Formats: sequence, C-alpha cells, structure tokens
Amino acid sequence: MTMSSHINELRKKHEALSDAVEKAARTPGVDALQIAEMKKQKLKLKEQITRLTDA
Repeated sequence: MTMSSHINELRKKHEALSDAVEKAARTPGVDALQIAEMKKQKLKLKEQITRLTDA
C-alpha cells in the first residue's frame, strides 16, 4: 500500500465516522458515551492523517 492510498483510506474512515457521529447525534436514545468514543476515534484518525501528510 502506498502512502497516498493509506492516507486516502484514513480520510474515508474519518468521513464515515463523521457521518456516523452526525447520525447518532440526531437519533434519540443514543448513548452519549458511544458518540464520545466515535469522536475520539475520529480525532485519532485526523491526527494520523496530519502526521502522515506533514511528514
């Protein structure tokens, strides 16, 4: 896997998590801890993407 394809894959995962967070936030009864965990995962992906693109 090339670096650019790895970065693109991370971006796709980040976008999918972003969509999932938005959907969960609009759904009544969704656990706030689940949303917080998804946001943490999203942040980790963002940090990975930033680290790889700046390298």
